[in-house]
Amino acid sequence: MNAGSTIFAQLMDIVPWKRFETCVTRYLGDYKVKEFSCAEHFRVMAFAQLTYRESLRDIEACLKAIGTRRYHMGIRCNVSRNNLSHANETRDWRIYADFAQILIARAKALYANEPFALELADTVYALDSSTIDLCMNMFPWARFRKTKSAIKVHTLLNLRGSIPEFIYISDGKLHDVKILDMLIPVPGAFYIMDRAYLDFRRLYILHQERAFFVTRAKSNLKSKRRYSHEVDKSTGIQCDQTIMLTTHASAQHYPEPLRRIRFYDAERQKRLVFLTNNFHLPSEIIAQLYKARWGVETFFRWIKNNLRIKSFYGTSPNAVKVQIWSAISTYLLVAILKKELRIEQSLYTILQIMSVSLLEKTPIYEALSLKNIPVQNIQASKQLSLFD
Repeated sequence: MNAGSTIFAQLMDIVPWKRFETCVTRYLGDYKVKEFSCAEHFRVMAFAQLTYRESLRDIEACLKAIGTRRYHMGIRCNVSRNNLSHANETRDWRIYADFAQILIARAKALYANEPFALELADTVYALDSSTIDLCMNMFPWARFRKTKSAIKVHTLLNLRGSIPEFIYISDGKLHDVKILDMLIPVPGAFYIMDRAYLDFRRLYILHQERAFFVTRAKSNLKSKRRYSHEVDKSTGIQCDQTIMLTTHASAQHYPEPLRRIRFYDAERQKRLVFLTNNFHLPSEIIAQLYKARWGVETFFRWIKNNLRIKSFYGTSPNAVKVQIWSAISTYLLVAILKKELRIEQSLYTILQIMSVSLLEKTPIYEALSLKNIPVQNIQASKQLSLFD
């Protein structure tokens, strides 16, 4: 990274631009484009995310205020609301989705040895979705309720480093359990899910692929007990059983034994019943694995609070997806930067610093490491004080 470049330019230096151009070529993103290329489009969207721009007018005004310094950001042309809106509407969102997958693979490799709350060598995924409410009049294509529109961001989060390895954007009506049909199970990995994903036919496919799952049982679960295992009730585990499903349809869909663990959460004074196909880990670890699922909830809250994905720069499905995938790519770039430069600050702190210093020509590591740099109090000796 060139120390004479702006912090924004230094961040863009870690972008694998050749691979980005491969994505652009795949979907003819720059076909007949004279000025505002896909690369410049991505830079503008990343700038909007990092500086918390709320609208196209906001983006246009800030870029005009920067003036000729846009050139050093890699933005060679004047960016107006019209050409940015047109790019959001017409550039294929799959360009930015495919590019995000490239960044996901890079981030996954960097965070592969990241410490995890539990001493497990296996990969642990949390699967969940987050709903983003929209205005019915402006987003009629995303109908969710009779008087409400919404989209869902379905995410498979690797809890080792909080890296989203699978993301699917749908309208609000798509049921969460259907996302299991889109996953390619990783043998030996753990998939932590809530009750919305309790479908025994789909869970049995995970089991046949030699992946493990941990989910919540519904109150109407019908089963018969085969064995009861000893438990330490001081840990909150009330029972650990091997069961068989007894309902005709459920037994056909999942014909093998399941493990049923009942746990009492003293903090919330709530009784939880878990189902899993793993019979080797202690029951306390299974309960802790499900508790770790909260990581995906934290991830959703974090990106909603720190990235621009609740108010959109366009109203079409393409514009919405372009913005969400650009936001995710920006998150991944910052996560990669943090790991490659071994920056100790949190992602939240890094984003806050970048939001006010993107145009500073400071080495990025120095700016983000929060080193205490002494400030010299220089005062002209002949300058008189106004109040003397």
